[in-house]
Amino acid sequence: MSDLFSVVKEKVMGKDLKIVFPEGLDERILAAAVRLAAEKLITPILIGNVQAIEAKARELDLSIEAMEIYDPSHYEKMDELVASFVERRKGKATEEEARKILLDENYFGTMLVYTNKAEGLVSGAAHSTADTVRPALQIIKTKEGVSKTSGVFIMVREDEKYIFADCAINISPDSKDLAEIAIESAKTAKMFDIEPRVAMLSFSTKGSAKSPETEKVSEAVQEAKKREPELVLDGEFQFDAAFVPSVAEKKAPDSPLKGNANIFIFPSLEAGNIGYKIAQRLGQFEAVGPILQGLNRPVNDLSRGCNEEDVYKLALITAAQALNQ
Repeated sequence: MSDLFSVVKEKVMGKDLKIVFPEGLDERILAAAVRLAAEKLITPILIGNVQAIEAKARELDLSIEAMEIYDPSHYEKMDELVASFVERRKGKATEEEARKILLDENYFGTMLVYTNKAEGLVSGAAHSTADTVRPALQIIKTKEGVSKTSGVFIMVREDEKYIFADCAINISPDSKDLAEIAIESAKTAKMFDIEPRVAMLSFSTKGSAKSPETEKVSEAVQEAKKREPELVLDGEFQFDAAFVPSVAEKKAPDSPLKGNANIFIFPSLEAGNIGYKIAQRLGQFEAVGPILQGLNRPVNDLSRGCNEEDVYKLALITAAQALNQ
């Protein structure tokens, strides 16, 4: 396991954190949850039919004694959750509607986090991103001062660690969105002992091309610097000017980054998604994420093509985020 996760394990060990897994019947979820519990890193909470989960665990020869299992259809404190949900939705759901909604595993699990019965949630092995994120946005909501959640990947290759954002959520962020994503990504970096050096990316370096797209990024740089003047951040940059010191010396000699950026903010979702997959497939980087940032409590979304190791790692990251709320 990379140094990144050694750092995370040290942070969460012994903190008695509970993480909800709404997809309690999924083999990958069960196997990862057993590992996490056996290593005493977190207490997993599995959501689903108790007998079915127990039968699945027996079939896989897994011990689930160290974890909690809740079935929304037979949850003793459902009245409490329903009342909290109705209050949180501020007239957008009646009590009757809330009872029906909370039978959904993701809504139920998100309410456990919201009512402090757990510290975070990991879903998406069998659900879409929308199924995972929608309850979080409706119930947990974004932090004060943050207008939108965003999704980052930590790109890991041996001792190298970089953060790419937004690669998962916002299709066409405006300049204020980009500034916010940059600031939140810097906070995420610090959780993993990455000292943030943020580059705002474009197809232009410091005005070498002029268009609405480049000006959007340039405005985002100014907005981010205004909001976080101590943050080492600059742009707009082509990738090589942000990453290669010799290129930076020619194209942006006065920049504080000097070609040593470790956080890369892409101007659009298509650029970010393409960029991280190129690094993953051609550069042999491990792409850890997407990690959702900007929420009041951590909720993270797995890929439906994930494996047990992906579940294990994202749960660790979710626990680490909980310590930083």
